[in-house]
Amino acid sequence: MTDAAPGPTAEKLYLPLARLLRPLVRLCIRAGMTFPALCQLLRELYVNVAEYDFALPGKEQTDSRVSLLTGIHRKEVSRLRGAGAPVNAVPAAVSRTGAIIARWLGSPRFCDAAGAPLPLPRNADGSSPSFEELVSSVTRDVRPRAVLDEWLDRRVVTIDPKDRIVLAEAAFIPQHGDDEKLYYFGRNLHDHVAAAAENVLGSKPAFVERSVHYDGLSAELAEKLEARSRELALEMLQRINREAHAACETDRGGEHRWNCGVYVFRERDGRAGDESGQA
Repeated sequence: MTDAAPGPTAEKLYLPLARLLRPLVRLCIRAGMTFPALCQLLRELYVNVAEYDFALPGKEQTDSRVSLLTGIHRKEVSRLRGAGAPVNAVPAAVSRTGAIIARWLGSPRFCDAAGAPLPLPRNADGSSPSFEELVSSVTRDVRPRAVLDEWLDRRVVTIDPKDRIVLAEAAFIPQHGDDEKLYYFGRNLHDHVAAAAENVLGSKPAFVERSVHYDGLSAELAEKLEARSRELALEMLQRINREAHAACETDRGGEHRWNCGVYVFRERDGRAGDESGQA
């Protein structure tokens, strides 16, 4: 990426950025992050992005050029270079949980004929799958019982009347405030915004970044559409996870990553007019 890339002007970005940032500002205020703290984070990120994403081929990126790109004083640039936030750090518990759940949802051994995750006994004799086998197939750094106790506490799983371990909806909606929810908040919003930003810049081929939206609805219909879209979204994510899991078994591996996500949102909106359709 260079500073010569095509795209919208700063003036045209003002209104969409205001709408994009409003829920993030609301979250910051509720979490106790003050405006000066957010400004400091943005200052570090401006310098970090300018330093690495806008370097000219074959030339050393200088403090003066970073200052020119960002509008931040050269002495401040010199102090901040290399101080960017660790945007790719993955908490160990998050990585482990995601890998185990992905296998439970993606491996035919741990799913029924329709692709739904099987209720699993704690351990099993013979050829039957078990929770112990599931966890051990992903990691041997932690005991299956420790994983089970953690997941029961977080309501990721429940125990049915037959003493089998059942994957709960909480596996897809982490509990408020924990490391997992905050990690996916950052990662998924990053990828969604990154895809949309590349499309605005005219990258080819464009990433899929679409939505279906209707305004002026009754509360009852909005709730019904939300419930139905949740159902269809979950079906899609489970199917693509199974296909990705199977494909990874024979993939040679490399340096690329892929993310497929979906979002559903509704709120009371008093604005007049109908912007129904697809965008």
